Amino acid sequence: MCGRYVRRSDKQRIAEAFRLAELPELPLPPDYNIAPATFQPVIRLNRDTGEREMVLMRWGLVPYFAKSLLDWKGFSTINAKAETLQERALWRGPFQKRRCLVPADGFYEWKKIDPKTKQPWVYTLTDGLPFAFAGLWHAWKNPDTGDWLQSFAVITTTPNELTAEVHDRMPVILHPRDYDRWLERGHVEQPPVDLLRPYEAEAMHAAKAHPKVGNVRNNGPEMLQGPDDEGEPMALLNSK
Repeated sequence: MCGRYVRRSDKQRIAEAFRLAELPELPLPPDYNIAPATFQPVIRLNRDTGEREMVLMRWGLVPYFAKSLLDWKGFSTINAKAETLQERALWRGPFQKRRCLVPADGFYEWKKIDPKTKQPWVYTLTDGLPFAFAGLWHAWKNPDTGDWLQSFAVITTTPNELTAEVHDRMPVILHPRDYDRWLERGHVEQPPVDLLRPYEAEAMHAAKAHPKVGNVRNNGPEMLQGPDDEGEPMALLNSK
C-alpha cells in the first residue's frame, strides 16, 4: 500500500511540471509526511475548459453511497488495487470517468526488522523531478448539510525489483507522456489499464528515512534522513 508520501515542490514547480493553465491560488507549503484524511493537491481536467487544474481534495475516497464520514470510517480507501478497478463497484465509476494525477516527490514504505521494529524507506526518482501517482477522485454530498466533499485514492500495483525488497505493493507512477491519456474525461472505449504497471526500478532511488516519520505529527526535511545519517537529508538532494 501507499500510506504516506512526500511533496516538497512548491506550486510554481508543480504548475510547470504538470503544465497547468493557471497557477492555483492555494496555500501549498512543503509536506514531508503526508497522511490519509488530509487535504492535498490533485490535478484533473476542468469540465468546462478541458484544461488541467489543481484542486485540494481529501485523501481517502468517500463513495457516493456513504451516509456519513463516520459511517465510512474504518474502511480504508486511500489506495485502490489496479487489479480490481473494473471489478469493484467502488472503483469502477471513478476509473471510467474521474481519473486524476497526485503530485509527489517521494513515498514511504516500512520494512519489518523484528517483531517490534520497522524501518521506513523513502523512494524518489533519480532525476529529482516531481512525479504523479495515478489517482481516482469522487465527489460526495453530505446528506445532512448539503455540502460537497471531493476526495481521492492512489492506485497501487505489484512492486518493481527495488520496492519489492521492502513491500509487496507500490503506487502506480505515471510517465509525463501518459498524463493526457490518463486525465481524459468521460467514458472511453479502452480504459488505460495498460498504464497501471510498476515504474522502472532503474529510474528510482531508495534510502532509509527517519523512524519519526511513523508519527504524523512529525514533519520536515529531516524525515528524509536515515537514523544513521549525519548532516543534511540525502534522499532528495538531487532535485533539480
